[in-house]
Amino acid sequence: MLKEGYDYASLALSIKAWGRELGFQDVGIADTDLSGAEARLAAWIERGWHGEMDYMARHGTRRSRPAELVPDTLRVIACRMNYAAHAGEEWGKLSDGRHAYISKYARGRDYHKVMRSRLQQLADRIAAEVGEFGHRVFTDSAPVMEVELAAKAGLGWRGKHTLLLSREAGSYFFLGEIYTDLPLPVDAPTGNHCGTCTKCIEVCPTQAIRGPYSLDARRCISYLTIELKGAIPEELRPLIGNRVYGCDDCQMACPWNSFAQVTVEPDFAVRNGLDTASLVDLFGWSEAKFDTRMAGSAIRRIGYERWLRNLAVGLGNAATQPHIVSALRARADHPSALVREHVAWALERHVRSGNS
Repeated sequence: MLKEGYDYASLALSIKAWGRELGFQDVGIADTDLSGAEARLAAWIERGWHGEMDYMARHGTRRSRPAELVPDTLRVIACRMNYAAHAGEEWGKLSDGRHAYISKYARGRDYHKVMRSRLQQLADRIAAEVGEFGHRVFTDSAPVMEVELAAKAGLGWRGKHTLLLSREAGSYFFLGEIYTDLPLPVDAPTGNHCGTCTKCIEVCPTQAIRGPYSLDARRCISYLTIELKGAIPEELRPLIGNRVYGCDDCQMACPWNSFAQVTVEPDFAVRNGLDTASLVDLFGWSEAKFDTRMAGSAIRRIGYERWLRNLAVGLGNAATQPHIVSALRARADHPSALVREHVAWALERHVRSGNS
């Protein structure tokens, strides 16, 4: 047990300094009152906008009541870490239908491993100072309302696209949390700085952002290419373009990302040329090559079948060229019915163009 009269204010300052030493760009502390967010979450699930993410409903109030997930939790230490490997032009990659667009966050090593390790190191550093204490670390790994908690901890505010925004760093960063029983002083929220801007809403390819702070995940390209296990709805396939894993459009359109900071983490450097790869080249990977190349990547969790599904959609949206049609025909008899369906759809698109 900690000594009575312990200087928690001093400890909070030390925690923030230790966090920055470990590579986090910002660290804040929040209380656990998420009552307002709980009502919004319930309404969102009631609309069915969570799609096939049944765990969102299954976890109940554990997501919005931290002490139900980790008993005796009093505070949440929220941390953010930048992930953008470079600040280069991305719109050109989306306009080139031969290119496979992969969300910036997934081009390097799986962030779960990097973040979890650093958060545990921070927890260990705290334990070295105060002795054994109650805690648990999270990074997108349990029913945690990380954006709400990060906003309460003063790391930024929830943007109209529902992601966390920072005036100093935009939105290209990962979030992680330490739930703890330490009665640390909390930080003040920063306030909302979106103003009248609606660029993220206007740019969404599938109009998944139904209004400010209101996202229908069932239409979101990140959901369709990552979370959805079955067939992508046909009416949405043409809107996906060449986005084969995730989507960054709402972030790229956000003026605050002019302040996005390039990461200094070697683990987040681009691997396997995923920032410049072509659809045809990636579609030609064997399952063994996919498993080898994507080892240690967040992309590997969708599996080879969905990887081919997504690439087939991208190829179906590309301009008709002989090598694209040939690549699709080579997969027309794939053992997976899911892959065959999307390949057939893509080939039909090229047949209709009259140039195949």
